[in-house]
Amino acid sequence: MPEQQPPSQLKRLKSRYRFVIINDDTYEEVVTFKLTRVSVYVSFSMLFIILVGFTVALLVLTPLKYYIPGYGTKNSLRQLQVLKIKTDSLQQEIRYKDQYLQSIKSVLAGGEPILQDTTAILVPDLEISTD
Repeated sequence: MPEQQPPSQLKRLKSRYRFVIINDDTYEEVVTFKLTRVSVYVSFSMLFIILVGFTVALLVLTPLKYYIPGYGTKNSLRQLQVLKIKTDSLQQEIRYKDQYLQSIKSVLAGGEPILQDTTAILVPDLEISTD
């Protein structure tokens, strides 16, 4: 008796199947579908893509996006940016004041003043007269 080889993967994907919905009381066929594995895979893939697209569109195009953590209104984002800039400038001012006080303490204690990086010193624009 010759051995039967299992069908190839491609042949199994293309083989047809019948999906039947039967009324349990009367055994009457209500709906019949002829399907292949490829058609079922493609159908579920398309359904998944459509649902994901609908969900993304719903979140992007409606006010539901404001319920996502980390996503705020334009006004709150603008206020946050202004507060960040103010905080940064205040931190820089505190650093300059600390350097100044440290230099004053050093001079009062009789030591040499602590020299800072001269590139950080802001010099006002000097106008050179050409008289």
